[in-house]
Amino acid sequence: MSEAVTHPVRTAGPGLLASLEPLLREWLPRQRWFAGKGRPVTGFSLVAATELMPPGGRIGLFHLLVQVHQPLTPAQGAATGPGDCYQLLIGVREALPPRLAPALIGHVTKGPLAGRTVYEALYDPRPAGLLLEALRTRARIGGLCFEREPGQEIRPGLVARAVTAEQSNSSVVYGDTFILKLLRRILPGVNPDLELPLALAREGCPRVPAPTAWLRAELGGEPYVLGVLQPFVQGAADGWELALRELAKGEDFSAEARALGRATAEVHTALARALPTVTLGPAQLQPLVDAMVDRLDAAAQAVPALRPYAPSLRTAFEAVAQLGAEGRTWTAQRVHGDLHLGQCLRSPAGQWTLIDFEGEPAKPLAERRMPQPALRDVAGMLRSFDYAAHSVRPGVPGWAESCRAAYCSGYAEAGGGDPRHDPVLLRAYETDKAVYEVVYEARHRPDWLPVPLSAIRRLASNPST
Repeated sequence: MSEAVTHPVRTAGPGLLASLEPLLREWLPRQRWFAGKGRPVTGFSLVAATELMPPGGRIGLFHLLVQVHQPLTPAQGAATGPGDCYQLLIGVREALPPRLAPALIGHVTKGPLAGRTVYEALYDPRPAGLLLEALRTRARIGGLCFEREPGQEIRPGLVARAVTAEQSNSSVVYGDTFILKLLRRILPGVNPDLELPLALAREGCPRVPAPTAWLRAELGGEPYVLGVLQPFVQGAADGWELALRELAKGEDFSAEARALGRATAEVHTALARALPTVTLGPAQLQPLVDAMVDRLDAAAQAVPALRPYAPSLRTAFEAVAQLGAEGRTWTAQRVHGDLHLGQCLRSPAGQWTLIDFEGEPAKPLAERRMPQPALRDVAGMLRSFDYAAHSVRPGVPGWAESCRAAYCSGYAEAGGGDPRHDPVLLRAYETDKAVYEVVYEARHRPDWLPVPLSAIRRLASNPST
């Protein structure tokens, strides 16, 4: 690896955050990736600020890590504490050209940026291009470390364009060659969104785009992964969108589901080779079962429609504990952690790849990195087929069922073992996922609540599914 390039940097002055605060209070809660919706923002703390382009020129650029303060509950009078930390790329201009109007944050009225306009800089090709150049040159800018995998090259001058689809993070595509995923809500520690693709790449698994470069920071002695650059699969179809298109045409999706099952098993097999596995006996199973029961109890309190089914659903979890008490064990390994159709891409040549190994963003990193039975990922995909089947009208009878069968068959063909041969654990993970979905839909998309409730009725009435 060549020597790092070190750039001079001026630390942003203490008045910067104060000047931006009134604008951020309005702008941040509207962002798709903001996790604190439903609770007012009461203040901010500046964790780190790095000036990437001086604001005195035509364009300025600041990289900020900002901790948001919010009440601990939605009630206005509740105690307030330091909340999530977010990564922001703040562009500065005298005025925005029309093409950048959707990126507007606001007009600063006080402080060092008074009279200037600030905006989401990822929508601006020049500031976004600076990030790629920093990765290409392995730059060190203030506390930011831009790193590149040995042997990986980045061609200079690739034009940047922001990905506009709503997501829990933000992405920029560079010349149809690379895609940079910037994590918005950041946490200290080893992030699986970098850790697992690196491990899979070094294992030679082609089912996951290999990281080319990444952005990290050290704060208070803790590592923070801020972004990951990977090859862009040009012309790839998102698995969710592809499934909906086929459903709308009344087309069968079982061949794709089978291929996706094979891809999933290949990733699981490679992860089991690359990283340690553990055996789950009775002592390890009980906390897993207890957590599922606790989530069910909390969900039944939050969503009354779930309560009639709770006793039957609880038997799905108790059955796993019973098998453990009888001596049954399971292997746990590193898994994707949030697998569904939207986390899969099919190339124009028909090759499936898996992306976004961050896991469920709301969970602590330590929990996301825990080894788990691979059936957790399988259950997530089976629930995704069910969601797709309920997303189009008129529906296609038997579509989700045929996808389930094909996916499990493909998984078994690739050496993963047929998930249907472990019905007790599979039912438990499907039940746990459906319970989570009920709470999510009740809170955020009430019109979608019938989808997971239909699965709840099936799982409660038929222990074999």
